[in-house]
Amino acid sequence: MLYNVVVNGDETTYVPTVLGNVLLVAVIVILLVAAVAFAKVHAKRQAEKPESAAQDVKRGKLTIKQLAFCAMAIALGTVLSNIKIFHFPYGGSVTLLSMLVICLPGYFFGLGAGLMTGLAYGVLQLLIDPYVLFPLQLVVDYLLAFGALGLSGLFSNAKNGLVKGYIAAVLGRYVFAVISGWIFFGVYAWEGWAPLPYSLAYNATYIFAEAAVSIVVILLPPVKSAIGRIRKLALE
Repeated sequence: MLYNVVVNGDETTYVPTVLGNVLLVAVIVILLVAAVAFAKVHAKRQAEKPESAAQDVKRGKLTIKQLAFCAMAIALGTVLSNIKIFHFPYGGSVTLLSMLVICLPGYFFGLGAGLMTGLAYGVLQLLIDPYVLFPLQLVVDYLLAFGALGLSGLFSNAKNGLVKGYIAAVLGRYVFAVISGWIFFGVYAWEGWAPLPYSLAYNATYIFAEAAVSIVVILLPPVKSAIGRIRKLALE
């Protein structure tokens, strides 16, 4: 059995068993390896471009360093997700740049690596703090919503790529969060609100609030310079 069914009043939740947790750990490891494999493909593609467009990309070598950077991003993002800098009175909170940290592998190594890292982060969240009411909700909340943070890789080689990629990632997460809130949590809608408008408003408050803070931080010259140096180190 991979999960236990827990009934608390009118609410039924699904909690992973020990075997289920072992499986989740195995999935995280597989996703991290896949992230590095995608990073290798991304580097090879960049190496085929003119030198001016690929001067900061290592020539496709699969390294332990890439795995370490993806794993560290997941670990740091998990820690930061538990540091709440603001709580909204009706639910939701702004974390200390956790989404930004999870977006970095995509910016460093491309879309494929970013998506795999985001998925691994979602699986880790499921392992640490599961809240599953429906099997499909697990897919939307933990896999699709967090996996969407890997969309930062869409702009890994663009000018101001981190800002553009971060915005794309946040919008991706927001779309799936809205779908989940609308379909699975509409019963919690504020009085007088239909499920969809409620989900649109509720998820926008905490997701876009954190996004705004993160973008301000990204644009600070010292932070921008530091991320650039880290990216160069990751690609060496």
